[in-house]
Amino acid sequence: MRQEAYDRLVECGLRPSVQRLAIMEFLQTHRTHPTVEDVFQGIVSEIPTLSRTTVYNTLRLLSVHRAAQMITIDDHRVCYDGDVHPHVHFFCRECGKVFDLMNEEVPAIDAPRKVDGHIVDEAQVYYKGICRDCASRRN
Repeated sequence: MRQEAYDRLVECGLRPSVQRLAIMEFLQTHRTHPTVEDVFQGIVSEIPTLSRTTVYNTLRLLSVHRAAQMITIDDHRVCYDGDVHPHVHFFCRECGKVFDLMNEEVPAIDAPRKVDGHIVDEAQVYYKGICRDCASRRN
């Protein structure tokens, strides 16, 4: 998996430092849509000198270079996804988990296009509601 992380960084024009490789690899192997804190806790034992600021800045950099997706749920929750192909996300208001909805249609943006005079180059879609596990516990 380290090679896949390395390749993704290089493809996106990023220099693969030790920290970037570890963070990218974490995103690619943990499909849980982790927060900055989740990523930090997940790799700090591997890189004891790692800081939360480094994780935060690296995740932002990865999203700017489209090596990862930043998913802004609300003002207090931002999470990241190592799967950058277009897909829908679902946020459960009860348990706070974010799920991939791979069978939902999402507008594909293969190249920048004009929509009402705007140049659109990326689409992100996510739903909010109650996940199936939380819904079944309600019944």
